Amino acid sequence: MSNPQTGPKITVALIQMSCTDRPEANLEKALDRIGEAAARGAQVVCLQELFRTCYFCQSESDEAFDLAEPIPGPTTDALGRAAAKHHVTLIGSVFEKRAAGIFHNTAVVLGEDGCLRGRYRKMHIPDDPLYYEKFYFTPGDLGFQSFPAGPARIGTLVCWDQWFPEAARLTALAGAQVLFYPTAIGWFAGGPASECRAMHQAWETVQRGHAIANGVFVAAANRVGREGGLEFWGASFVCDPFGEVIARASHDREEILVACCDLGRVDQTRRQWPFFRDRRIDAYGGILERFNDRPGGDS
Repeated sequence: MSNPQTGPKITVALIQMSCTDRPEANLEKALDRIGEAAARGAQVVCLQELFRTCYFCQSESDEAFDLAEPIPGPTTDALGRAAAKHHVTLIGSVFEKRAAGIFHNTAVVLGEDGCLRGRYRKMHIPDDPLYYEKFYFTPGDLGFQSFPAGPARIGTLVCWDQWFPEAARLTALAGAQVLFYPTAIGWFAGGPASECRAMHQAWETVQRGHAIANGVFVAAANRVGREGGLEFWGASFVCDPFGEVIARASHDREEILVACCDLGRVDQTRRQWPFFRDRRIDAYGGILERFNDRPGGDS
C-alpha cells in the first residue's frame, strides 16, 4: 500500500518455547522469557497454548485433569505478578477447572497492574488423532471479546479457533486491532516432508487471510519441540493488516519474537479495503445454519 499511515504503535512479543513434564519448570521458563521480552521493549507478551504443561491432549487420561486449576489460581497469580513487575499486558493459556467436571481451555489477559482484565474460553474444540481435546474441554461460553492494552485493543482466540473466519471477524467487530492466537500445533513425527510443508503453509495462510479480511494485525504463538507423537513446528509469526509477515520465528528453536505494530495501518487498510462497510448483514442469516442441504436452497 502507498503512503503508509502512521499512528500509535504497540510492541508485541510471542514466547515460543519447548515444554517438559514439569509444570513448575515450564512456568519458571515462561516467567524468565517474559522478563526478556519486556527488556526488549514488549508492551504485550503472549505465551503459547497450555504453556505450563506438555500437550497432554495426545491421549485421553483421567489423571490429566489433575493439571487443571481455577481462575484466579496459581498460574494467573504468577502471571499477574510478572505483568506488574515488567509493566506489560500478558496473555496466558490456562487449563481452567471451572467446577467439578467442567474444564475449559482458557486464555487470560492480565493488565500492566497485574489484575485480570478478562478471559476467553476456547470456542472450537478439535477431536483428531493426537488432538483429543473434546475429552478435556467444554466449549467456551464467553463469546468473542476485546480488551484494552496500552494504545490498542486486543483480542485472543486459541489454536483451533485459527481456522474459523467467523471467530476472527466477530473478535474484530468487538474492537480488536490485534488478534492473538496462543497455539500448540505440530506435524505427526516422521510424516512426509511435503505434507508437513503444506500443513504449515495452510495454517499461516488462513491466519494471514483473517488479517486481510478484518484489517487487523495477527500474532500466533506456537510451541516447539518433540512431544510424544507430535513435532511442534514453531514458526510463530506476526502479520500486518495487509497480510504481510513482519516477523517470523524458526521451526525448531526457542525464540522470543518481537514486532512493532503501527495501529495506523488498521485505519489505513480499512479505508482502502472497506470490507466492514460493504458487509451484507441483511443477507447472512444462513450462516447460523449447520449446512444448507435443501434442494435448490429452498427453506
